[in-house]
Amino acid sequence: MILIGIIGRIGAGKSTVARLLAEHGARVIDADRIAHDVLKDADVQRALVARFGRGLIPEGPSPAAAGIDRKALAGIVFGPTADHRKALADLEAIVHPRVHERMETLLDDIAGQEHSGGAEPVVVLDVPLLVRGGWLDRCDRVIVLECPDDVRHARIAPRFSRPQIEAREASWNEQMPPVLPAGKTSTVDTSEDPAYTHAQIDRLWPELSRRTQS
Repeated sequence: MILIGIIGRIGAGKSTVARLLAEHGARVIDADRIAHDVLKDADVQRALVARFGRGLIPEGPSPAAAGIDRKALAGIVFGPTADHRKALADLEAIVHPRVHERMETLLDDIAGQEHSGGAEPVVVLDVPLLVRGGWLDRCDRVIVLECPDDVRHARIAPRFSRPQIEAREASWNEQMPPVLPAGKTSTVDTSEDPAYTHAQIDRLWPELSRRTQS
C-alpha cells in the first residue's frame, strides 16, 4: 500500500486535490468526514457536553438525534485567547484518538483486500493536521499545496470568521516541522482554477503511484 499525505493550509484545496487523486484510482481517507461521524457517537457527545456545556446540543424534540452543534463548538475552540487554545486541546483529546482508530481500521481493511492485477493500492490521507496526527512519517509520498494567503482567505471567508481563520492558521503553524522529508515531497500550485490543479495531478500521478526506493 502506498500512502500519500496532503499538506496545506486551510483553503488551499486539500479536498480538491484528494478528489483529483481519487479520479486516478486512489482511495481517500477523509479525516474531517470521520470526525463528523465521531461527533455522533453517544460517548463522545457526553464527553463534549461535560467539558463544554449543554449548549452544544441543539434544542428540539429529539436533541440527542440532532448531534453536536459544530458551529457552536467551533466558536468555543477557535479564537485568539488562552482559553480557546485550551478548549481546542481538550476537544482534540476527546475526538482525535477515535478518528485515528477509525483511520487505522480503514487502512487495515484496504491492506487486506485483493487488488486487481496485483497493483499496490494507493491511499490518500486527507488529514488537516497530518504532522501533529503522527501520519507524516508513515507516508510514502507527500504533496505540499502552495496557495497565496489572499486566495485562500477569499475562499474560506464565507465559512469562517476572521478570529476562527487566524486560530486555525496558528494551529496549522504549530504542527509543521522545519524540514519536510527529502525525496518524497512534491508541490502543487492550487492558486488558480481546478483545471490548472488537475493538469498538475495528471503529471504527478505516475510518480505518486510508484513506490520510491529507500
